[in-house]
Amino acid sequence: MKPQFQQARQPSQMEVQPLLNLLNAGHLPQAEQSAKSLLQRYPGAFIFYNVLGVALEGQQKFAEAEGVYRKAIQIDGKIGEIHFNLGVVLANLGKTDEAIASYRKAVALKPNLAVAHFNLGIALQSLSRHEEATAAYRKAIGYEPGFYEAYGNLGAVLQAQGKLEEAIAAYRKAIAIHPDARGHFNLGTALRNQGVLEEAIACFNKALALDPRFVDAWNNLGDVFFHQGKANEALDCYGKALGIAPDHPATNYNLGIFYYDSGELEKAIPCFQRARIADWRERSLYCLYKTEQYDAFREGLQAMRAETQNSPFLATLSTHYATNFGVEDTYNFCKTPMDFVFHSHIPELAEPDSPLLAELVRDIEHAEIAERKQGRLHNGIQSSGHLFNRPEASFRKLAALVKKQVEAYRAKFAGADNILMQHFPKDIEFSSAWYVKMRQGGHLTSHIHEEGWLSGSLYLSMPKREPGSEAGSIEFSTHGDNYPQKHTDFPRRAIPPSVGDIVIFPSSLFHRTIPFEANEERICVAFDVKPKEQPKVTGKMTAMMSGLVYLMYADLFEVIAAERLLLLLGA
Repeated sequence: MKPQFQQARQPSQMEVQPLLNLLNAGHLPQAEQSAKSLLQRYPGAFIFYNVLGVALEGQQKFAEAEGVYRKAIQIDGKIGEIHFNLGVVLANLGKTDEAIASYRKAVALKPNLAVAHFNLGIALQSLSRHEEATAAYRKAIGYEPGFYEAYGNLGAVLQAQGKLEEAIAAYRKAIAIHPDARGHFNLGTALRNQGVLEEAIACFNKALALDPRFVDAWNNLGDVFFHQGKANEALDCYGKALGIAPDHPATNYNLGIFYYDSGELEKAIPCFQRARIADWRERSLYCLYKTEQYDAFREGLQAMRAETQNSPFLATLSTHYATNFGVEDTYNFCKTPMDFVFHSHIPELAEPDSPLLAELVRDIEHAEIAERKQGRLHNGIQSSGHLFNRPEASFRKLAALVKKQVEAYRAKFAGADNILMQHFPKDIEFSSAWYVKMRQGGHLTSHIHEEGWLSGSLYLSMPKREPGSEAGSIEFSTHGDNYPQKHTDFPRRAIPPSVGDIVIFPSSLFHRTIPFEANEERICVAFDVKPKEQPKVTGKMTAMMSGLVYLMYADLFEVIAAERLLLLLGA
C-alpha cells in the first residue's frame, strides 16, 4: 500500500510549469526553494520531489538529494528513471554498491534505459568487475547504437583487461560515430600499448588538431617520441603540455623520467616533486643517493620506511644503503633478494625442433611491433608495448606457460617472512612483457624493474659460449646501476641460461647481461608481475548525470565525456 500522503490532491500544470522553467533555465537555487515551497502545499506530489532532487544534485548537494529521491520512490517506486537518479547521487557519495543496486533496479523496471546500463558499467568498472562492466556497456550500446561514450568506456574496460584488439575496435567505433579528441586519444593509448607507435602518433595528432590544449595528448605524444629515442620531439611535447598546465602531474613525471634516464638527476628531482604521482618519492631518493646527497636521502628514506613496506624500488635503495654503510636494513620487502632467484626451464621450448619456439621466433621477426629505444641496451633492440597482449597466438601460449612458472615460484618460496611473498599477487597477471634481441657485443647494463614486483626472463635463442664462460649470462647483484660504492663487498651471481630456460627474481634485484662476442643472436622475453591496483575513474569514465523530468530525455550539455542531463517528467 502506498503512503497515505500520496492520496493528497495533485498540483495543476499551471503550478508545475513555472518550476520546470526555472529548472530548465538552470536557476537551480530558485528551483530548489520553489520546489520546497510547493511541497508544503502538495506533500504527496512526486513531480516536486523529482525536481527538487535534480536541483539539489545540480548544486552537488548529494546527501540531501539522496533523501529526496528516496521519498519520491516511496510515492512511486515503479519508475526506472528515479532509481537511476538515486544511483547517480549514491555514486557521487561514494556508495558504489548501493549505486549498483539502484542502477540494476532502474534497468529491471525499464530495460531500454541505456544511460542506466552505462552508469552501471562505470560503477562495476570502478570495482574492477570488468566482465560485468563489459556486459553493461554492451547492453547500453544494444539499446542505443549511437552511444559513442559507451563504446569509449567499453574500449577502456577491455584495455584494462589487456584485450587490446577488442579495445581498439571499440574505440574505432566510437570515433566513427563521433570523431572527438577524446576518442582519438583513447585509440592512441591502446595502439601505443600494442607497440604500434606510428599509428599512435597519428591518433594523438588528430586529437590535438581537434583540441590543441589537450594536455594529456601532448604528454602521451611526448612519451611515444621518448620511447622512439626522439629526445627533441619529446621535450617539445612536454614543454607544450606544461605551457598549458604547468603543474600537470603526468607530464612533470614523464619529464622527470626523461632527465632521470639521461643522467641529469638534479633536473629530475624538481620534476618528480611537482608530479607527486606513482613512485615519485622513490625516484627522488634515487637522484639524491646517486648524487651523494646522503643527509637528504637518509631523511627521506626513514620517512618512507615508516609509511610503506611494499615498494620494490625502495627496497633496492634501502638494501644498497644498508650494505654500503654497514647499517641494519629495516625494510622488509625482500632483504636478501639473491636468495629468491628461481632458475627453471619450460619443456615446450626446450624440446628439439619445438614448434612453439619456431612460431615465437617467426612472430618476433615478422610481427609489426615497434622498437623502443633503451639507453641501457647496447647492440640490440627492445620491443614496445605489452607483448603478452598482442594478437599473435604464440605470445598468448607463452604467457600461459610463464604463468605456470610463476605459480611454481610462489610454491617454492611460500611462507617466506617478507612482503614479497606475503603480498604475492593472488591472480597472476602480467603488467608488462617485451622481447630483447642482441647481436655480437650485445649487453644490457645493470638495472632493476622499478615498476615491477616480480620480474623474469626466458630464453628463445642463445649465442654459443666456451665451457666455463659467462658470456651472454644474466648476472644478479645487490649493487648496480653505478650506485655510489664505499666498498666492493656486494654479492654476485651469474646464470648461463640455455634455450627454454626461465629465470624469475624480485624486481628489486639488480641484473645485467654479460657481453658476448659470438655471432649467434640472443633473444629473450622479459616480463613483470605485480599486485592489482584499483583503477581510477578518469574523464573517459565519467558517469551520465541524472535528470529532471520523467518520460522526457534531452542532451543539454557536455562535460568531458559528454555527460547528459536526463529529463524526467512526473507522472
